[in-house]
Amino acid sequence: MAVKEKILVVDDEPSIRKYLQTLLEVDGFDVETVSSGKEAVRKITAGERPDFVILDVLMPEMSGLDTLKELMQLDRNLNVIMLSCSNEVGTVVEAIRIGAHDYLTKPFEKTELDAAMLKSRRKKELTQENKALRDYCDQVTEDLSFLAASPQMVRIRQQILQIAPVDVPVFICGESGVGKEVVARMIHLRSSRRNQPFVKVNCAALPGELLESELFGFEQGAFTGAVRAKPGKFELANKGTIFLDEIAEMSTHLQAKLLHVLQDHQYSRLGGRHLIDTDVRVLAATNVEVQEAMKSGRFREDLYYRLNVLSINVPPLRERTSEIPLLFRHFLEKYSEKFGKAAPGPSKHLLDAAATYPWPGNLRELENFVKRYVILEDDEGSLRELIEMSAARQRTSPRQEATVPREVGLKALVRGLKDEAEMEAIADALEKTRWCRKDAAKMLGISYKALLYKMRQFNLDTPRTRRTAPAVAAGEETAPVGAIRNP
Repeated sequence: MAVKEKILVVDDEPSIRKYLQTLLEVDGFDVETVSSGKEAVRKITAGERPDFVILDVLMPEMSGLDTLKELMQLDRNLNVIMLSCSNEVGTVVEAIRIGAHDYLTKPFEKTELDAAMLKSRRKKELTQENKALRDYCDQVTEDLSFLAASPQMVRIRQQILQIAPVDVPVFICGESGVGKEVVARMIHLRSSRRNQPFVKVNCAALPGELLESELFGFEQGAFTGAVRAKPGKFELANKGTIFLDEIAEMSTHLQAKLLHVLQDHQYSRLGGRHLIDTDVRVLAATNVEVQEAMKSGRFREDLYYRLNVLSINVPPLRERTSEIPLLFRHFLEKYSEKFGKAAPGPSKHLLDAAATYPWPGNLRELENFVKRYVILEDDEGSLRELIEMSAARQRTSPRQEATVPREVGLKALVRGLKDEAEMEAIADALEKTRWCRKDAAKMLGISYKALLYKMRQFNLDTPRTRRTAPAVAAGEETAPVGAIRNP
């Protein structure tokens, strides 16, 4: 059942108060009337927040304009519509300047009041949306990837504008750090659910049992430690949007339960006996190769096809290098202001080097690089850092084939030995934990994401083989990727 909008009518004439109350209650509003500005101020001071305030200008003791001033000091977000027998330009201008949304002259038609309230309502919605966008821009800087400085991002912006109003699931793909969450939030903010919750869940951050309770909640006594009932993310996101990040890391058991939720729009809490209806738009994202994940059985095909009604593929930063100078300057302004520093603009050499560097960490890596630039205020040092980072990327990688030219020298040998030792440690940890990646990451003292990255880097994707890092020292042969180590 829809909640009635509340209206406070402030007018010293009883006939006007009665007329407006009857007129508005017929339209389904919850109307309260007071006869003076002081009463209105007392109600707002006490914590009441009506959706609209209809305020007369000419009143004894405390005029409408004086009342408006005090109301605006209490809450600038109040939607106030002024009423007056006079339409003097000076009074109208002053009322709008103080904070009124509209001004009607008595006598007025009902259509005029309806139009004023609609205008006020739309202004309020726009203000809320702008605030949400500003708050989000403060938290997530990747949104500037939608500067449309590259053809790829122009197409993605157009996709978002087309997809957002259509209330169906969306599957978002792309490397880590490209801004998949930004895309999800933009879809939410452009949808009809924009004034409802946006709830993000990182499916890789929790093991299966905890993730299930996080998504669907639990009842008291459902398991040891469940001392009180707790709603899940689906419950919290009802009427809004839920963003399932890194969904390919979800256990297949939980994927099956999620599939039923998407099909039936119902679920039950852990330990619960009753079904809960849900009205949530699901957005999902992953940085893995979905087709390979489905072939290996890690990701259910039926779930993928249920989620992949519409899809967006966000390209990595190295494929949209025209945006790098703009992003660099944006991050520069942001962190200069945040850290209270007047950081100098980057030199052309630094920007050129930034444009040629592949940025494997995408926008997050670029942002952290600019953050260091602002803190250290060293253009030459930052340029050297980029050159060294680029040189390091040029060395032979454990994932590259033996046909790649070998590096020569002591540094290359040290790097090769480091990779060998690192791969050995990861492989041993995986074997000791029976290839439970979360336990292996904990044993190694690194994050789960870092372990996944290293496993891909060293091609450690299956417990059947153990790979060797390539030999890169002078005179040594490079071992082929996937070679099985002798026991």
